[in-house]
Amino acid sequence: MLWPKSIRSTLKTGPDREIIAAYPYRNACSTSVWARLIDGASTSITFAGYTNYFVWQEHPRLADRLAAKAASGCVVRFLVGDPDSEITRRREEIEGVPLTVSTRIRITLDALSKIEGRGVEARYSDGHIALSVFTFDDEMLVTPHLSSLLGHESPMLHLRRLGENGLYDRFASHVAALWEEGRPVSSA
Repeated sequence: MLWPKSIRSTLKTGPDREIIAAYPYRNACSTSVWARLIDGASTSITFAGYTNYFVWQEHPRLADRLAAKAASGCVVRFLVGDPDSEITRRREEIEGVPLTVSTRIRITLDALSKIEGRGVEARYSDGHIALSVFTFDDEMLVTPHLSSLLGHESPMLHLRRLGENGLYDRFASHVAALWEEGRPVSSA
């Protein structure tokens, strides 16, 4: 092979090949990427952010779009923190911002209550306070939350599943376990 070192340095060959993009901040990823992922998913969508509040603010008619996805057979799930939990209360103290964590969760719960009975599922979990994982079929957006920063200030990875036991599967397994342990949200 001619220039093998040059080719190896250009082509991804290891576990990082599932990384499509890395963003220094969650909000550095354009809403058009999110919209493409949401609208393009056909089998499953999971919003496993602690509040998921920002998606309602940034995506017009999201509730109707997700309900239509669910009606067409797509599994649509939300994993949110419990607004009344001690973990949420402690996080509010750390963040110290007027738009509290519990308020942001309640914004999501309110939006979900408006599509209750339309196939969108929701559960409480406090196990993902420091990690948000959003899945869209075989693509995923992952935000590891840094210390006292808000979600939009933390970095984000855009992943695509390319095989078994890669980065995508590691995060997906974590979210699946949290979902199984979660408590149903009664109003969604």
